Amino acid sequence: MKQNAAAMGLARRATANLTRLWLVALTAVLALAAPAFAGDRAALNIIGYSPDSRYFAFEEFGVQDGSGFAYANVYLIDLSQDQWVKGTPIKVQAEDEQTTLQAARAEAMDKFAPYIAQHELTEPADLLAMVGDGAVGIEGNELAFGAIGFMGPGTTQDQHLLKLETFDIPANANCQPFEGDPLRGYALSLVTDGKTVELHRDITLPASRRCTVTYRIYGVAVPFPGWSVENGVAIISAYSYGFEGPDRRFLAVPLGK
Repeated sequence: MKQNAAAMGLARRATANLTRLWLVALTAVLALAAPAFAGDRAALNIIGYSPDSRYFAFEEFGVQDGSGFAYANVYLIDLSQDQWVKGTPIKVQAEDEQTTLQAARAEAMDKFAPYIAQHELTEPADLLAMVGDGAVGIEGNELAFGAIGFMGPGTTQDQHLLKLETFDIPANANCQPFEGDPLRGYALSLVTDGKTVELHRDITLPASRRCTVTYRIYGVAVPFPGWSVENGVAIISAYSYGFEGPDRRFLAVPLGK
């Protein structure tokens, strides 16, 4: 009987040890799997405006999912034409994991320096409103905002509403969508005093956007100190197919005069 009890005790301890090992292994697997669906989420750095507010520049940067290679892209937009300035965007892509994100960003800004000088990108921007990635319960399809008020913190001079619509759109030559997972285009409207103005509507999917599957409003930037929305820019997050999930990049849409 004593031998049987001892054997049973050993068996229980062995089972407990195996259970602990299994839980440790499962935890490790889940930890590795958790970021596998995170995708490549670019961050945003708003560089600013030219003195006449015609030109607007921003940088997006991050680390590619899958490869782990750093990248930095710098965009310069002629707001009067709603198009990139010739020769831009400047794109830097690291070729190995040893190249740091800081190095990739520095290289991109070095290449962009002549455009800063040529277009006098000396004026800072003011981010009036933003839909943060950590905001709970916000879909990112609307954003209310106003110019900075003069009556104290949190006051505005006027009220505007950005409205984002998404819809299915045919693939471009550089993208073949997954079966049953359509590509998406977007339209953006600005509502002011009950009047709606459409700022943008996709007709085709630009090749530069890759295989875009959804969009979110990110924020509104205007020339500092933010007392007017004139020459403002709506910033849109665009999500495309990535190696480990949707990859975010940014679009800038002029709000108009």
